[in-house]
Amino acid sequence: MNALLVTLNILAGLFLIGVVLLQSGKGADMGAVFGGASSTVFGPSGAGNVLTKLTVATAVVFMLSSLLLAVLSAQQSSVFDDFSAEPAAVVETVPAAQESTGGGMEDN
Repeated sequence: MNALLVTLNILAGLFLIGVVLLQSGKGADMGAVFGGASSTVFGPSGAGNVLTKLTVATAVVFMLSSLLLAVLSAQQSSVFDDFSAEPAAVVETVPAAQESTGGGMEDN
């Protein structure tokens, strides 16, 4: 089930990226406003076209699959569950002091 959800999530994400990149921005028609053409840049938007509806549907699928994956992964055990919350006692070992014989090279 997780593999199916991960696959659906990845495909929906890639499809969502493609659909968003195909759409033109809202500021694309700003030049027409000052050129005298009739434009409804600041007016109410009509019923969205096919790309807008496809974007909304894909975004809903992507968000729901992400939410389901988050819920399912929270229910599973983790590899970190085996560790205790308290750190283990640290035992520090100090090497024994060595006797120095002088300063390096000795005369024969």
